[in-house]
Amino acid sequence: MHWLEAVRKYHPYNEQEAKDKELFLCYATRFDDILTRDNELLHVTASACVINPARDKMLMVHHNIYKSWSWTGGHADGESDLLQVACREVQEETGVKVIRPVIPGVFSLDLLPVLAHYRRGRYVAPHLHLSLAYLLEVTEDQALVVKQDENSAVRWIPLAEIGGCTGEPHMKKVYTKLMEKVKALADG
Repeated sequence: MHWLEAVRKYHPYNEQEAKDKELFLCYATRFDDILTRDNELLHVTASACVINPARDKMLMVHHNIYKSWSWTGGHADGESDLLQVACREVQEETGVKVIRPVIPGVFSLDLLPVLAHYRRGRYVAPHLHLSLAYLLEVTEDQALVVKQDENSAVRWIPLAEIGGCTGEPHMKKVYTKLMEKVKALADG
């Protein structure tokens, strides 16, 4: 599904998501290049909340730039089907082969600040990520492989420990929201 259609169909979980959805739709009309990093102010990304079938652990990577445990994800880089981008990023960053979407659409909508940093020796100015996150399921028996140019580790982390694993204060709120939503799904 095209990312903009996915945003339009998305039912916000809370006030933050409602405001972020409004801004996503606004930015989509103001910028014609937000699917690429050519837009250095803001651009669309795909993220993945990867859980195990028991829904008690999340697959996370230790991100080299952020020096913190993080969900997987990446830039759209012109691709409009962000579920495909999210799945590809999970495979590239963790080595898993079999991925199953738990729900067909977007699981979380977040406008995320990115601090200035260096990537591959180049300065990257502060900007915003318009993140569409998908809920994906992966079995724990699959081999995990670190993508060393982006991450230093990959592991399953119990949901109860997710908040304490990230060194990014703004992401704690995102992960708390994700865990609430996963628990609500598990409780039926």
